[in-house]
Amino acid sequence: MKNNNIDIHFLGAAGTVTGSKYLVDTGDRKILIDCGLFQGLKELRIKNWEYPPVKVSEIDVVLLTHGHLDHIGYLPRLVKQGFNGPIYGTHPTLDIAKIILNDSAKIQEQEAGRANKEEYSKHSPAEPLYDLMDVEKTIPHFKGVPQSQWIPLFDGIRARFKYNGHILGATFIELEVHGKRFVFSGDIGRTNDLLLYPPLKPNMADVLFIESTYGGRFHPDEQEAIPQIEKLVNDTINRGGSLFIPSFAVERAQLMMLIFWKLLKEGKIPKVQMIMDSPMGANVLELFHRTRDWHRLTAKECDEMCSNFTVVNSYSETMELRTDNKPKIVIAGSGMLTGGRMLNYLETQAQNSKNVLLFIGYQAEGTRGRKLLEGSKELKVYGKWVPFDMEVVEIKGLSGHADHAELIDWMGKIKNKPERIFIVHGEKESAEALQKGIKETYGWDAEIPQLYNIENISV
Repeated sequence: MKNNNIDIHFLGAAGTVTGSKYLVDTGDRKILIDCGLFQGLKELRIKNWEYPPVKVSEIDVVLLTHGHLDHIGYLPRLVKQGFNGPIYGTHPTLDIAKIILNDSAKIQEQEAGRANKEEYSKHSPAEPLYDLMDVEKTIPHFKGVPQSQWIPLFDGIRARFKYNGHILGATFIELEVHGKRFVFSGDIGRTNDLLLYPPLKPNMADVLFIESTYGGRFHPDEQEAIPQIEKLVNDTINRGGSLFIPSFAVERAQLMMLIFWKLLKEGKIPKVQMIMDSPMGANVLELFHRTRDWHRLTAKECDEMCSNFTVVNSYSETMELRTDNKPKIVIAGSGMLTGGRMLNYLETQAQNSKNVLLFIGYQAEGTRGRKLLEGSKELKVYGKWVPFDMEVVEIKGLSGHADHAELIDWMGKIKNKPERIFIVHGEKESAEALQKGIKETYGWDAEIPQLYNIENISV
């Protein structure tokens, strides 16, 4: 049955960067694009515990742009709340989602356990948002799709997933509803990424949802960042310090491993212990071997790169390494310090002024990473405040997100004038800068929806 109106519910990443969720309600079908966790600001994180303002059991299908937590992290809650349909994504996206959801559940279980033991939570008892059992119930819903092929969903409704750089498996999604094309950008990758190919571009969009993480900002080229990293490693190791890199376990961690390995191979940095402390990152390395058509690395390069790193799996090994003061390079999650094993290192190493904390990716508002970047001299770790004396460095150009110019360019092949453009996945300033850029470049008007807005599209 065809309806004349489609309602779009902005359930996340509207007026903020995290929690991506867009519900397309055609009247007789409800399609959810992405299903992410809110991160950062406390008022946003609280929303992860609330029931969404739509009836979850009525959602027919979920389509995933890629496997990052702020795009897939709410899935176990959704299933717990009564969702019972298929969850579509590319094969690498679903592999990454399995890794990330299991890791996320494990961390939540550990943190709830630690909070109860040390009694630092306001909640008694502290509980995880979801546990490993919830993840186990979610995974059977996963259904892998090939890239660039139309997938029929329902009568008159189909979807296509197209390569988008950013991370392994990432796509933008074209959803066609009774001939009208909705394009969801997901997270757009870089044009000249050392690991990934350039994103494809949509050639038509009636309704466009475009991310704006780096709206108004311009990245230097990735190649320009490498001499900065070389100098930073040498300066840090020479003064007896260690370099700590909080990193997203998917793709950014592997990019940093690639850069350090190449610098070592060329004799540009000293041979010190290089650690990749992320079971999730180790699993993603396996995935790199299995997904040759998604990235630039050869199998030989993958093997050689890994052989130069200590890949830590056990928590007890982390606890041992964090008290060792010998100079080293440590890559660990999470990228914005919202959790993960990097916090264990910082708990013991944050007071050593010889050490360096290097940020290589976006730090959302309200995260520990953003606070340290803004000059905070203390860090809350596992319920207690730790004095922070490390040097903080941010190197631009290593983000997996397109910058302002790349976002504008990504729209350059759209032949028609979109009826509606929604700017999402960005803080206010970035969204407004992109809105201005779209108007100046294409003469198109774009809107910035707010969280829980409902927009009506006529078919």
